[in-house]
Amino acid sequence: MDSNTRNEAVLKVDGLGIDFGGLTAVNNFAMSIKHKEIAGLIGPNGAGKTTVFNMLTKVYKPSRGTIVFCGQDTANLSIVEMSKLGIARTFQNIRLFSKLSVLDNVKCGFHQSITYSPLDAIFKTPRYRREEHEVDRKSRELLKVFNLSNEADVVAASLPYGGQRRLEIARALATSPRLLLLDEPAAGMNPQETEDLMNMIRTVRDKFEISILLIEHDMKLVMGICERITVLNYGMTLAEGTPEEIQSNPEVVKAYLGE
Repeated sequence: MDSNTRNEAVLKVDGLGIDFGGLTAVNNFAMSIKHKEIAGLIGPNGAGKTTVFNMLTKVYKPSRGTIVFCGQDTANLSIVEMSKLGIARTFQNIRLFSKLSVLDNVKCGFHQSITYSPLDAIFKTPRYRREEHEVDRKSRELLKVFNLSNEADVVAASLPYGGQRRLEIARALATSPRLLLLDEPAAGMNPQETEDLMNMIRTVRDKFEISILLIEHDMKLVMGICERITVLNYGMTLAEGTPEEIQSNPEVVKAYLGE
């Protein structure tokens, strides 16, 4: 990838808004994210952060505004098409296949790359065996990145909370995203787990050369890892800037950060 591409915005959002009946949940939201940038989206509960994620992934269809991803206007794309284009996400509430193994959870993320037919699967053709072998190899590589190799064969539900969070991120990466959306990845984690998560997010960014946008209430994590931060309040952008600029912004302090 050349230097010009690196400086271009992977994601460019302008004038984004959505209404639910007579209620405006998000209005005139704008954001851009560069290649390999780690950006944060913060704000009080109910500010509209997860709603923004839902619009970016087309869970919700925006009422207005534009979302341009890797140079493509996504106005008419579906959830599946957005995923194929290269946006993956995790959720506030962990959504794993709890009764499947840790390994099988990651394998599910590779379904978009499978090209063999149902008949190939039934008759276990060479094409089927070749692709399944490759998916197994790639899945185990991802588990190694997230320190889950020893738990590959255990049921996902038996993992501790922090392990389930890591597994959800690993599964999202199996879709080969260019942009990874993390919705409160540190929720429920203790300080040591949060510190480990910060290091892991940096490793993921560097190893997979992707951009990351995260929603998070843990200000130590946000200020310690994000290069730029956007603050939402009542569905509107309150501020945008570096961690230092956000921390010193009196409007942000008043609305969210406190003393």
